[in-house]
Order: sequence, then C-alpha cells, then structure tokens
Amino acid sequence: MGVLDGRRALVTGGSRGIGRAVVERLAREGADVLFSYRDNAAAAAEVVLAVVESGGSAHSLRADLGGL
Repeated sequence: MGVLDGRRALVTGGSRGIGRAVVERLAREGADVLFSYRDNAAAAAEVVLAVVESGGSAHSLRADLGGL
C-alpha cells in the first residue's frame, strides 16, 4: 500500500525529464496522476503506458500552460 493511495495528483509538464520522474514516483506511491504535455503526444502516451504497465494510474492532457 502506497502512502498516496486514494489521492490524486496534477503535474504540469510530465512527459519528459523531471516531470516524467515526478509522474512515475507519484504513481508508484499510489496516486492517480493527471499530467499535462504541450506537443509530444507520443512521449505522453509512453509515460502513461509505463505507469499502467507497472500497476499505477496516469492520464495525460494536452495543454500549453507556458503563458499562464
């Protein structure tokens, strides 16, 4: 049982680098993770697949949050 079971997390920019590591860590700890990506749908799909294959839950959302 993870410390984040039953929790939800939102990560901006979760398809590569540090953001991806954060998504994977939160999911490993039991959170249901929603993360945004700007352009690379293939990278986002890869993250979702990796998380799901390891038993976690992740979903991606295309959004450009850079101008906020």
